[in-house]
Amino acid sequence: TGCLKACERGPVMVVYPENHWYGKVESQAVVDEILDALEAGEVAEAHLLQ
Repeated sequence: TGCLKACERGPVMVVYPENHWYGKVESQAVVDEILDALEAGEVAEAHLLQ
């Protein structure tokens, strides 16, 4: 892909087709929190990029 313009807030995770961008995904705990929210049909608001 091309530049996502979010390097300063990275590592970044983008979830499609919802187009939710999560930033500062720097640990397995953060990944787990985001995945738990996704599995529950929710958004991990604390990690969303604005």
